[in-house]
Amino acid sequence: MKKRMAAIGVACAVLVVLAVVTFSEPGRSSPGEVRLTRQPDGSMVLADRGSKAPVLDVYEDFDCPVCKDMHARVDPTIERLARAGKVKVVFHSVTIFRDEPMRSNSIRAAAAARCMPEANWLAFRNELYAIQPAPHGVASGFTVAELAAAARKAGAPAAEQCVTAQSYAETHLAESAKIRIEGTPTLVLNGRMLGQEAFDPAALERAVTGGDGVTV
Repeated sequence: MKKRMAAIGVACAVLVVLAVVTFSEPGRSSPGEVRLTRQPDGSMVLADRGSKAPVLDVYEDFDCPVCKDMHARVDPTIERLARAGKVKVVFHSVTIFRDEPMRSNSIRAAAAARCMPEANWLAFRNELYAIQPAPHGVASGFTVAELAAAARKAGAPAAEQCVTAQSYAETHLAESAKIRIEGTPTLVLNGRMLGQEAFDPAALERAVTGGDGVTV
């Protein structure tokens, strides 16, 4: 009887170990474990790394007024879907403009964004759109003083020196030059460029999930 009970105990222990291995498979995140991570090229990935959600690439220039409009319209939906594990979002900061003062504005802002810790990047991105220079094509802006103030407001005062020194300006330009797009904003879902649905929360959600979407 004791031998039988011992055998049952061993069997149960084996099952427990198997269960732990099954649910702790290396390289997988727990459902709902969404993280924001910086990639070697400077892009930022917001995703549940354990899911197989579709990939939404967002190409944006922080001095682009249409990007600011899109951000205001659909960013809450994009972040909500990402946090629910329904989409993997890859944010690409680019400099699309050739003329001044837009080009320098864009470079300063994107270089500053690279200084941000991952925990503060989304908040800093919001601050950048809030202080975008206007009118577009005329106004100089995103001064290092303004960007340093935005870093503090986003909760990253330790990044001020990096922001002020524009430490990542050349790196940003080098990576931006590798991206081949015709304009910003550009949204690409699993390799397919989106059209007007990129500006409509419900239509964007339908594109991502295949469902009816919701009003937000």
